[in-house]
Amino acid sequence: MAPFRVLAVWLATAGTACTQSWVAQASGTRSSLRGIGAVSGKVAWASGTGGTCLRTTDGGATWRAATVPGASDLDFRGVQALDSRTAWLLSSGPGGKSRVYKTMDGGAHWSLRLTNPDAEGFLDAMAFRDARHGIILGDPVGGQFVVLTTSDGGRTWQRQKAGPALKDEGAFAASNSCLIIDGSHEVWFGTGGPSGARVFHSHDDGVHWTVTGTPMRHDSAGAGIFSLAFSSPTFGIAVGGDYRKPEDFAGNMAVTVDGGVTWKTPAGGHPTGYRSAVVCLASGKVWIATGTSGSDVSRDGGRSWKSFDSQPYNALGVARDGTVWAVGPAGRIGRLKGVR
Repeated sequence: MAPFRVLAVWLATAGTACTQSWVAQASGTRSSLRGIGAVSGKVAWASGTGGTCLRTTDGGATWRAATVPGASDLDFRGVQALDSRTAWLLSSGPGGKSRVYKTMDGGAHWSLRLTNPDAEGFLDAMAFRDARHGIILGDPVGGQFVVLTTSDGGRTWQRQKAGPALKDEGAFAASNSCLIIDGSHEVWFGTGGPSGARVFHSHDDGVHWTVTGTPMRHDSAGAGIFSLAFSSPTFGIAVGGDYRKPEDFAGNMAVTVDGGVTWKTPAGGHPTGYRSAVVCLASGKVWIATGTSGSDVSRDGGRSWKSFDSQPYNALGVARDGTVWAVGPAGRIGRLKGVR
């Protein structure tokens, strides 16, 4: 089979104007990708269906695609990468199909670090703030959202109490970004479903939680919050919508200025459709949102958005140097560079 073509995007800016050019790269996979771990402009990891994990160490000029041994029937919805050698993978699926693997040698070997202990459970997202401290979010079991934390790099996990879920409320394993953790001890996760579109917030690495509603749509099982990002401990943006209506922008974004205590819909613009992922660059001035109907950029804290691409993507990751990576269906990977 001929290698699938991967796209890398460079977005050059002059004032508020932007141009773009595409460079094709070979990924070696047609798996649906939903996990992206952005380390730098050179190093990134991606993950997806069929137990697939990919890694580049040369900015995407070459990608090494492999199947994790014993995981060919798993769907890796999340990857968290520490560097070019160390990464964690999260598979999402019913019961034991939800697992965590870790590599410390660039993917040459993987160790199983967790198998979902709940037969009726489903793990949605995973986040690490450093080499030792991580957190996993899962759909409700027994009326409670599943929250698991580790302080030893994933060797052991402890169950925390996030508070009760409402009827038909859950989380979306669409981009591994409905759950986020910052560099200190702050954690947020967003929910969906007919009773969802709520944001849970913890000040202590997931031990204690508060919860608040948002104005985002939650009128069906496929609607709600899909992704969260914060530029500071107080300012954040949530994106989502209804994944079954990719071009519908109703209720697809909300903003907080108080760390998630309250959320409001901006009076002006919005991303141009359902969006499964959002990130903020290190400058705190540029926001990127993406979904299956395209991608948008905002330079004013979400008050206005400009569409810059119509290709489908599922997830975003931003590296410490500001490089933004995206992954999508049929092995699609993109790199967005030069935005400030």
